[in-house]
Amino acid sequence: MPTVRIVTEADLRTAVPLDLDAVACVEQAFAALAGGGVVMPPILRLDIHDANGEVDVKTAYVPGIDSFAIKISPGFFNNPSLGLPSVNGLMTLFSAKTGLLEAVLLDNGYLTDVRTAAAGAVAARRLARADATRAAVIGAGVQARLQLEALALVRPLESATLWARDADKAALCAAELSVRLGFPVTTAPGAESAVDGADVILLTTPSTEPLLKADWLRPGQHVTAMGSDAEHKTELDPAAIARPDVMYVADSLAQTRRLGELHHAIAAGLVAEDARFPELGQVVRGDAPGRSDPDRITIADLTGTGVQDTAIATLALARAVEAGAGSAFES
Repeated sequence: MPTVRIVTEADLRTAVPLDLDAVACVEQAFAALAGGGVVMPPILRLDIHDANGEVDVKTAYVPGIDSFAIKISPGFFNNPSLGLPSVNGLMTLFSAKTGLLEAVLLDNGYLTDVRTAAAGAVAARRLARADATRAAVIGAGVQARLQLEALALVRPLESATLWARDADKAALCAAELSVRLGFPVTTAPGAESAVDGADVILLTTPSTEPLLKADWLRPGQHVTAMGSDAEHKTELDPAAIARPDVMYVADSLAQTRRLGELHHAIAAGLVAEDARFPELGQVVRGDAPGRSDPDRITIADLTGTGVQDTAIATLALARAVEAGAGSAFES
């Protein structure tokens, strides 16, 4: 009888920390997406406006990986006021050879958090200046913490400045990050002052209006924008993508045209709908250039892809089996 392994969030947190192995796993997934043969359908999203909620379903088949993941990821953004996390969910793994269920990963969104942060690290490794030492973080939630932690894995950070609408939450987040990362993380009174002088800017919110203005950007900066994963979300001034000194890179061009920051630039008439831009996987593979000029401004538009979910879920199951974690059932 087929065996199904059920793994809890606690075991998954032990098995899959945010480290360079996780970054490498996601980087390989981007390379696979650019290499051809990946089957990745459009994101299925259910909006529940009455509760300020949404549910995303993502999946992808990646040649060479024996399993494929189907992820269900609810995000209910009023939950913090109820004392609940805004994101939860689970991943299921199926055999790519037989279609049989192999595992249920009850991660409550943890694996999504890791793979999203790891994607930010991949973008920074390929696009940010190698000597980037100062970061700016917009937001004070889970991804604000994880994106900065991931960036510190690939760049020699010495300091960071953080801004969020909730000043108390920003102060708490900055204090926690200072202790965790071992360098000073301070708060700023506004978004503009936070990004002034930063080498890398991390946009980590579910904002529905731009928080980073185009004319705030300075030569040599890199921006990772990861909050625009639905049509109504935007953190970046659309005019930024149209700046002649900007190099724009998508995680998936098909997705960012539909729901990323690029979507808003197209809707504003600033960028042609069929304009071609490199994808992050192409940069990883060397099929497209990364940062070619230290004064260039680079922007990575990360909407989250199914290949990331299949990659991180496969890694999680392999590590869980190796550690004997989880419970195995005959289905």
